[in-house]
Amino acid sequence: MSTRAMNDDEVVSEMNKMVAFIKQEAMEKAREIKVKADEEFAIEKAKIVRQESQAIDAAFDKKLKGAETALKIAQSTQTNKSRLRLLQAREQYLNGLFEAAREELLTLSQDEARYCQLLEGTITQSLLQLMEPNVTVYSRPGDVQIVEQAVSSAKTTYKDISGRDIEVQVEGSLPKDCAGGVRLMAAGSRITVDNTLDQRLKLLEEKMLPEIRHELFGINENRKFYT
Repeated sequence: MSTRAMNDDEVVSEMNKMVAFIKQEAMEKAREIKVKADEEFAIEKAKIVRQESQAIDAAFDKKLKGAETALKIAQSTQTNKSRLRLLQAREQYLNGLFEAAREELLTLSQDEARYCQLLEGTITQSLLQLMEPNVTVYSRPGDVQIVEQAVSSAKTTYKDISGRDIEVQVEGSLPKDCAGGVRLMAAGSRITVDNTLDQRLKLLEEKMLPEIRHELFGINENRKFYT
């Protein structure tokens, strides 16, 4: 069997078929490559977007927490300042209240009969506390006379109660700006009973302050224990 040689037209036709085949294969391969590249691009894009979103969320959370912390600090600072101003205002009010009470005490000594009666009671009380044979009573310079009068009555009452005699000297050496009252000393000034009106007011302040605070300002929310 003999093989006939292809003429030029046949050769061109076969070459065109081969070119078309190669071109088709190349186009299909190119499409596959494009599809795979698009898939890889989409995956990588989604990965990058996710990472960036997470980074943005983390940065936002960090800034949000920072803002919340700063807000809490500012609120706490403002609350503390407000509480401090309130406490200062209350303290000023109480100081004014006790100062007004002291002003009232200063007028007490102007009522001689009432003041003398008060002195007799406080001196008698002090003598019974001391129970010493010799006592010095200190008063304001201007109160010496009325104190001596009160001492005379107090000595009688003291003897009636204790059955003891007592020697009492009066000295007007308390400060003139003292509200009044007396201070007693015995046993070479080693024993002292302070019954000045200033001291009695101070003790009253210390004793009554919690009750006064409660009456004026109500229950202290920060206080945990009550006796």
